Amino acid sequence: MARGAKNEKDSNVPYDFCFVNERPVDDISLQVFYKPHTITLLALSILVILYSVFTRSEDNIENNIWTGILCVFFFFLIISVLAFPNGPFIRPHPAVWRLVFGVSVVYLLVLLFILFQNYDTVKSIMYWFYPDLIHFRIDSEKEYGVNCSDITFERISSHIDVFAFGHFFGWTMKAMLVRHYGICWTISAAWEITEIAFAHLLPNFVECWWDALILDILLCNGCGIWLGMVLCRKLENETYEWESIKSIPSTKGKIRRAVLQFTPASWTHVRWLDPNCTYMRFLPFVNLCFSGCCNGFYNYSFTSENGTRPVVVTELNTFFLKHIFEIPPGHALSVGRIVLIGLIVAPTLRQYYSYVTDPRCKRVGTQCWVFGAITITEAIIWSKFGLELVARTQIINILLWLIVQMLMSFACLYFYVLYAKHKQCKLEVDTSKDTHTSTTSNESIVKASNAHHTKVTKRKNKSANGPIKT
Repeated sequence: MARGAKNEKDSNVPYDFCFVNERPVDDISLQVFYKPHTITLLALSILVILYSVFTRSEDNIENNIWTGILCVFFFFLIISVLAFPNGPFIRPHPAVWRLVFGVSVVYLLVLLFILFQNYDTVKSIMYWFYPDLIHFRIDSEKEYGVNCSDITFERISSHIDVFAFGHFFGWTMKAMLVRHYGICWTISAAWEITEIAFAHLLPNFVECWWDALILDILLCNGCGIWLGMVLCRKLENETYEWESIKSIPSTKGKIRRAVLQFTPASWTHVRWLDPNCTYMRFLPFVNLCFSGCCNGFYNYSFTSENGTRPVVVTELNTFFLKHIFEIPPGHALSVGRIVLIGLIVAPTLRQYYSYVTDPRCKRVGTQCWVFGAITITEAIIWSKFGLELVARTQIINILLWLIVQMLMSFACLYFYVLYAKHKQCKLEVDTSKDTHTSTTSNESIVKASNAHHTKVTKRKNKSANGPIKT
């Protein structure tokens, strides 16, 4: 269902706005899956509606309202598949990412509706959808920051559960998207500082030092970041030459190619900051590190009893919404929101990277825009309905938190620039040595020239700006 074709101008400018907002699919082998079957889709949709309307009972008014809401949501997603942009990804199919964009728009509209209700109305709506929330109270949640001097193997091992693996998996995914050790470690450490700064508002933020430092930063987050970066390096070294499924003779080969459709079509090394870049690239990088604590970009992890670990206003939104509206950590509302945010953030970060690094990209992508609106709207909602809680904020804590976050962002930036300059100087030295060696003899000229070409090409490719994930 890919709409439109890439013109010659787009093919010469592969990383502009059109590429990340409405990426075309090249070299289509199975045309049937990419033709716009609009009439067929309309006919099937109408048949589903007709069957549902004339076969279901209308005696229960609540069931009627719920069915009507589902029907509206269903047709909006159909329109999303037909009309919304592909986004930056084409695997497994652009229609999947159009659906993700459609769901994100619906979620934003729901948030805007909630924004203009009062607290009792919102709670009544929640109870109507989820009656099990009526008897839940947030005070029943587990406490973590008690008896911190009692450090035993049994107590530490009790914290390593399925949620710890959720944190590990979440940071693996973050590292595969951000692809930068410095940014990931900065965000990881900054979130623990955020918990300390907001602990006077949210009791669940109170943790023992060994829980925050050892289990969270070093073990779960650190191992997740390391694994994610290892996978990135492996994927960068792969050769992506996709063969048409029609040209594969064996059934086993066809099945393998079909499974590989759910993997990236290509994988490019990213470079968030060039040592010689202007402030227009410098400021968005600082914003990424700082809003990595204040805006959070990715988490596919499970919700744990002390919340999840995306990263700060999105992560703070998770905790404040859960606390103010009294939602259990493992409830469908919490889990569903985390999964949705995780899906939204993948194309969002790709579009943000293009906007930051490519001077030809003059505006952010639509998914990035919607994600920004969602984050801000969520923050406004918990600020409005939790006004009594927000009024107890200790201003000195927040000011110190902002200062520390900014200092950490600039420190990450400073050391990254130093490292990039050192790497660039080393590359120039290696290149000059290879050039000098290539002039020693006729035989060595051929061999050294090939080696020089291979080495420099490989490094230049890794330095080039490119898509985060395709």
